[in-house]
Amino acid sequence: MENQVVDTLALGGSVSYDMTIWGLFLEADIVVKLVLLLLMAASFWTWAVIFEKIIRMRRLRGYAERFEEAFWSGGSLDELYEDIDREPQDPMSSIFVSAMREWHRSADRVVGNAETKASLQQRIERVMQITLGREMERLERHMIFLASVGSSAPFVGLFGTVWGIMNSFTSIAASENTSLAVVAPGIAEALFATALGLVAAIPAVIGFNKLSGDLGRYAGRLEAFAGEFGAIMSRQLDER
Repeated sequence: MENQVVDTLALGGSVSYDMTIWGLFLEADIVVKLVLLLLMAASFWTWAVIFEKIIRMRRLRGYAERFEEAFWSGGSLDELYEDIDREPQDPMSSIFVSAMREWHRSADRVVGNAETKASLQQRIERVMQITLGREMERLERHMIFLASVGSSAPFVGLFGTVWGIMNSFTSIAASENTSLAVVAPGIAEALFATALGLVAAIPAVIGFNKLSGDLGRYAGRLEAFAGEFGAIMSRQLDER
């Protein structure tokens, strides 16, 4: 009996495990492997969305600055409209083009008719708001993905951890060996899922908060431009 215990302990201490990340992945249960693959894919896509949004917002701010410089330069709005009518490069230009298009369609027919002028003013404002909403919807695409990863990835990782620990305890019970060399690899595999869940969730939460603030400020900038341009259109209608 004593020799069996010694042999069991010796065997437990002689087994070598690959404790690297790749080794833990290969030794993990199939369910844990699926959880790890899901979290790695979510982490990769999260970083792709974050970098794409940051680069895009930086480019759109540059477009907006150049457009505002041309808009407030004192030049003809009709000439500016002709220059960018076919290919507006940013949401601010799209708002301007949509309002000018509605203006050219109806302005000549409202001279001297106060009721029709008010109707045209409302249509221009409505068109700008619709365009603004459509453009912001495009910019906010994939933001729900970041929010979902940030809130659910830790729980997905926790599920992988719980499943891995259950399998580890089952294997320990089957082998009747509770030495640290036998217990540690299974626990490490299980905790690896939780760690990967946090790796996916933390950048997603930070990126979502940062990008939400950027998008909110940009939306405010577009709304301010739409309000100012609507006031300009109203003054021109009154002059007519």
